[in-house]
Amino acid sequence: MPPILTDDIRQAYLDFFRSKGHAIIPGAPLVPENDPTVLFTTAGMHPLVPYLMGEKHPAGTRLANVQRCVRTQDIDEVGDASHLTMFEMLGNWSLGDYFKEGAIQMSFEFLTKVLELPVEKLAVTCFEGDTDAPKDEDSAGIWKAAGIPEERIGFLPKAKNWWGPAGQTGPCGPDTEMFYWMGKSKLPPAGSNPANDEANWLEIWNDVFMQYGKKEDGTFEPLAQQNVDTGMGLERVAAVMQAPSVTTDGAGRITVYETDRMKPILDAVSSIADQKDVAMRHPRIIVDHIKASVFIIADGVKPSNVDQGYVLRRLIRRAIRSARQLRIEHDGTFSPGIARAVIAQYAHAYPHLKAREQEILSALQTEEQQFVKALQEGMKQFERATAGAGSQIDGTTAFHLYDTYGFPLELTREMAAEQGMTVDEPAFRKAFEEHQKLSRAGAEARFKGGLADNSAETTKLHTATHLLDAALREVLGDHVYQKGSNITAERLRFDFSHEEKMTPEQIAEVERLVNEAIRADLPIAYHVTTVEGAKKEGAIGVFDERYGSEVKVYVVGEGKNVFSREICGGPHVARTGMLGSLKIQKEESSSAGVRRIKAVVAGGPAEIEVATEMENGK
Repeated sequence: MPPILTDDIRQAYLDFFRSKGHAIIPGAPLVPENDPTVLFTTAGMHPLVPYLMGEKHPAGTRLANVQRCVRTQDIDEVGDASHLTMFEMLGNWSLGDYFKEGAIQMSFEFLTKVLELPVEKLAVTCFEGDTDAPKDEDSAGIWKAAGIPEERIGFLPKAKNWWGPAGQTGPCGPDTEMFYWMGKSKLPPAGSNPANDEANWLEIWNDVFMQYGKKEDGTFEPLAQQNVDTGMGLERVAAVMQAPSVTTDGAGRITVYETDRMKPILDAVSSIADQKDVAMRHPRIIVDHIKASVFIIADGVKPSNVDQGYVLRRLIRRAIRSARQLRIEHDGTFSPGIARAVIAQYAHAYPHLKAREQEILSALQTEEQQFVKALQEGMKQFERATAGAGSQIDGTTAFHLYDTYGFPLELTREMAAEQGMTVDEPAFRKAFEEHQKLSRAGAEARFKGGLADNSAETTKLHTATHLLDAALREVLGDHVYQKGSNITAERLRFDFSHEEKMTPEQIAEVERLVNEAIRADLPIAYHVTTVEGAKKEGAIGVFDERYGSEVKVYVVGEGKNVFSREICGGPHVARTGMLGSLKIQKEESSSAGVRRIKAVVAGGPAEIEVATEMENGK
């Protein structure tokens, strides 16, 4: 069988689920909108949270898409055969439509009929059950009926086969994961499955069954709307499909870095490396980290010391660290050169990479040059720290070099070894863990009760951003567009395009217009229309690849008294009077050409009604 290319797998997935009645929706940007619970979109379900919680999706109850994702929890595993920081996730969803039987049957059909993977090399795991929920015998029974032998079905606890909730409360449930045999033998031995032989099985797909809601008291109750959320790793499936043989007469294996779209990037790294890496760990780290950086920058993030920008900076500097190991020159030309190879491989599927190529290359060049300077300063600090330090560098010093100068522990260890010294690594890890605890505590304080919980307060603030957007355009001009937002239960943060600092008079006028609309107690409702229809009626929105053929337009006011008309997924309050009043606390610069407003709402009812669909369109 000839290898199936990455592009073909991506298209085959979408075609298959389209044939099963799914609407194909576009992927979302890597930086989530109005969801402060995560820094990046880590799964296709993140942009769909309102619909998983009951909001009506304009495209219907069966959806599918390809979502670019970034996950950093396994960053230390990057460099092996399968882990990636940035990857493409193929997903399909049922919003109160089909459930376990439909999802599993379609998964099995795609794997065995479309991809033609042999059943003999497939295995699955299901939830083993605990005091919160019973053993998922239903899923296991459906797999057996489909054709998976009982010995290839393993059961695992919550840590492995359970999803959610995203926060302390909300939708959650058991999942079933699908694996492909990657062991050295042609076929898996009798009795082997991922629950008892994890190292030889590669996870390729996961079906999540959201059938419970976790309450504040920690108990679980069945959901009124049961949903399905699935995710298949495109690069991993490509590795399976492009191995020398996926039939029962061969056990050929390749890594995700050897697939058709990633191999040319790996070759670009190898072509400039003076030092070879037999294990290929450093070349793979470079490929992964620069690829992730390209996609992150393309979605509007710049390297910085906070939030998404800090993750981006860490990725770029880790890539440069690996370049040093391979004796690759890194004077500002290394990372842009690899980035060009990334764009060449992916711009056909993600046109915004080519459109923002110069911005991407410039950001990488600047960061690379700044890191070289930081390395030089860090070397001076290293020399001071090691003068008379004996045979070991203490953990606090090693962490200071990491946190302040961007020195990975491996770099400090390498430089120490050159002087016959070691590093107190347990003390470093302790300092690092303390840093992580403080960071998590800060994030929880900032993001407590994010929009994903659809609480009354976050719903009010979400609605307030629409009023704020409309008022800013009225006061400052039509060049104003939302550039990002972050909403917690306590306040809203709204970024918008504008070059100059707002005057006190302009801030007061924006505040007055918003509160005037609140006092008018205007009705809020939405209707579903096409993207072209939304444009024609003057709805606010950045019309890019994130929108599908149909969108929701939320309208504040009615008739001739419309205050705002904006594309959004929701939710919003039913009337503006529920907001109480809005107070702008701060107006400041966010980045070049982007200003930021922080505001709060006060008053209004503790319980709210949510805006509903208009009966007669507009």
